[in-house]
Amino acid sequence: MLLLVVISDAVGEHDEERPARRLSGRWALFVWAVSVAVALLVLKQVFLPFAQGNQYYLVIFLGVTLPLVFLCYRPRGTSAGEDGDNPGPLDWVFAGIALLVGLYPVLPLAIGDAGGGFDTFLDRQGQLSTADIVAGTLLLVLVLEATRRTTGLVLPVVCLVFLAFSYYGGYLPQDWDISHAGVDFSQIINALYNDQSGFYGIPLDVAATYIVLFTIYGAVLASSGAGTFFVDLSFALFRRSRTAPGRTAALSGFLLGTVSGSGTATTVSLGAITWPVLRKAGYPKENAGGLLAASGIGAILSPPTLGAAAFIIAEYLEVDYLTVLVWAIVPTLLYYLGIAFAVEIDARRFGAQRVEVDSPPVGTVLLRGGYHFLSLAIIVVFLALDIPPFTAVVYATGVAALFALAARLLTHRADGVAAGLLTWLRALADSLAEGIRGALPVIAVCAAAGVITSTITKTGLGLELAAALVDAAQALASNPTVVLTLTVVFAAVAVSVLGLAVPVTASFIIAWVVLAPALADLGVAPPEVAMFIFYYAVLSEVTPPTALASVAAAAITGGSVMKTMWQTWKYTLPAFLVPIAFVLTDNGSALLLQRDVGTVAWVVAVSALGVAALAVVTGGWLFGPARWPERALCAVAAALLLYLQPLSVAVGIGCAVVAVVVHLAIRPKQPVTGQGSEA
Repeated sequence: MLLLVVISDAVGEHDEERPARRLSGRWALFVWAVSVAVALLVLKQVFLPFAQGNQYYLVIFLGVTLPLVFLCYRPRGTSAGEDGDNPGPLDWVFAGIALLVGLYPVLPLAIGDAGGGFDTFLDRQGQLSTADIVAGTLLLVLVLEATRRTTGLVLPVVCLVFLAFSYYGGYLPQDWDISHAGVDFSQIINALYNDQSGFYGIPLDVAATYIVLFTIYGAVLASSGAGTFFVDLSFALFRRSRTAPGRTAALSGFLLGTVSGSGTATTVSLGAITWPVLRKAGYPKENAGGLLAASGIGAILSPPTLGAAAFIIAEYLEVDYLTVLVWAIVPTLLYYLGIAFAVEIDARRFGAQRVEVDSPPVGTVLLRGGYHFLSLAIIVVFLALDIPPFTAVVYATGVAALFALAARLLTHRADGVAAGLLTWLRALADSLAEGIRGALPVIAVCAAAGVITSTITKTGLGLELAAALVDAAQALASNPTVVLTLTVVFAAVAVSVLGLAVPVTASFIIAWVVLAPALADLGVAPPEVAMFIFYYAVLSEVTPPTALASVAAAAITGGSVMKTMWQTWKYTLPAFLVPIAFVLTDNGSALLLQRDVGTVAWVVAVSALGVAALAVVTGGWLFGPARWPERALCAVAAALLLYLQPLSVAVGIGCAVVAVVVHLAIRPKQPVTGQGSEA
């Protein structure tokens, strides 16, 4: 809970992951009990799915989780009242209505023509009764309000704009490509409430069957002490080198991400532990904040958990989740390679000092807590055995829970087995409840995303916008390669800007339905398109001027927010440029391990050299301080190397060699250290 408070203070009202109310008394107990019950429902669905089908489950899932949003999140712009931070009368009214209209399709109600349960409700598709329309309208309003409470005003406004476009499309000039006949309000509600492209579409399906299980897993893993073990292991591995503090922050960020699954939350957890060490080593506040934010956000980009949008990729492309994990391996290595280069450069530029950290040897740390890796390994192994990810993560959660039980019994042997077992059961129930509460913002976002996807599907807006994007690129150039390059740049900017306003999951969904057709029309394969959009959606968390992870890091280090944002951008620059390499040439697919071994080997080697050149550009260091001639040459080299065509690679290597020669020729005889914090 302390970490949640820190996150709230750090990222303010714009963070999709800001904490819920701090409930107390009987209300806290009530929400806890309901959350545990919902978690058990989710687990039950894995092994004993409802016979009525998946949509039936999604109706129940949204019906029981949406009320929790109103109990756990206060309206934006309000603070705790005189009676504390518990829900008020209006919150309970919203929660009650949400429960009623959420479960309405599966209840045997007898309101007018409505009644007969779920099958009868589905039979009325396209011809909803008045009661159906009223219930669907109320659910729409409540979904938008839940999204506003958890993520801010922008996404609900975007949804309202799409709804207005759907209804008033007939009033647009008929010569506009995006004009359409307009959709009747009852049909809009029908598409949202009684169709699998609306509230109960792929986004909510992913939230209810994948994301919520992984948040429960993360909560159980965290309660078992995995977070402390990962940090201890990082300190033990790197404690003696002057680059150890930076390396420790990077590795800890990667490992902690398997627990939190959140870039901003990982940044806060990481900063609270490693910032004192970075400060002792001589890191300037802004550089330390940039490193913390980059390391934290890398957790969402990295297997085996990735971010929530990765599960949506698997559903959209109809591939197994393990395939998505495989696609992410090389980009993850390149991302952390870029951070590693930056750490080495910073240690030399700032004259970093060795910091003695009181930590046990690596072997001791592994003996004490190495079992925490087992549950992660189970996920990967089960996926390799073609076991569905939602089943794999349940087994991994069970293993993590059993290890937590064993550790608790061994640690508190004096208390007795019964007492240890009861304490463990309470901790397990707390983790189940925390997992559900942690997923509430994503559930609200995924339900709201159904409004956008439904509108785009019904009106054909996505195809028209995609065509407009390609037309804009073709208006500037006629060469196919230049058209593709311009389209990719436009798409990257569009996703980045979109990500400034809406959460990662919503950003990916919107960008996918709008931008994917444009890139597909230019011959880019779906896997490359999906991963390209995924990376830019995630990187919105470190994109100025919002950069939520950077804001959180600056709050911890006390550095300038804007300077911290730019330092974060410096550390994450490879992640901004490498995804472009996915889609510009056919060889880019090798970065997703989709080519033969030989092609993958040379593409990875060339990309690593490109990342190294980028590090020289942003870090201002080669074998000593790098001046503008070397940095300019390295910038050209990086761009050419990441194009991944033989001719451009050869020229890029030549530029890199010239940069090294120039640097060795003009550098001072004695390297200069402590040059300041600016690149």
